[in-house]
Amino acid sequence: MHDPSNGYQRIAETFTKIRGVQKDGVGTAAVRAWARKLEKGDAVLDLGCGTGLPLTAVLVEEGLNVSAIDASEAMVKAFKHNFPTLPVECKAAELSDFFEMKYNGILAWGLIFLLKEESQKVLIEKIAKALVPGGRVLFTSPEQRVEWADVLTGEPSLSLGRKTYCELMAGFGLEPEETFGDEGGNYYYSARKKNTG
Repeated sequence: MHDPSNGYQRIAETFTKIRGVQKDGVGTAAVRAWARKLEKGDAVLDLGCGTGLPLTAVLVEEGLNVSAIDASEAMVKAFKHNFPTLPVECKAAELSDFFEMKYNGILAWGLIFLLKEESQKVLIEKIAKALVPGGRVLFTSPEQRVEWADVLTGEPSLSLGRKTYCELMAGFGLEPEETFGDEGGNYYYSARKKNTG
């Protein structure tokens, strides 16, 4: 039976102890810099939010209006404890009802590569459609095309690689802005939705 959380429901307790209680940590500097390109009060969707710590906290601290999605019931329960006033949905990101709304920014940290190739393409297209013109996306996945087993879950992970991600984003009306790595070995893709008209 397919697990929509890609193994993270099973290891939620372990994940929370390792990362899900941090106030700071890997990724926070990059996400904060990205968040500061948005306006205070902008609507932002956090995909694969986990417990909300540390990255949702960064978005909130930067004055953004955050909604969140995670496929793990245990993670969503912890998220609600940490951020009781924020809207959060327990569902696989690519199936979320939240994509019926529009956003100024969408963050997908540590999520895209957990999905099968077709689901990754579906999600990137949904992200593009849900962003307002000029809206921004930031996601992580390795620079090379590579398959591996997730360190925590043992589940298969897949990066489509920089060339394919940039081509996909461009094909869905997103203009890739920059790609870069961080101190934890994560690789980031930043893009803006083209202004139409």
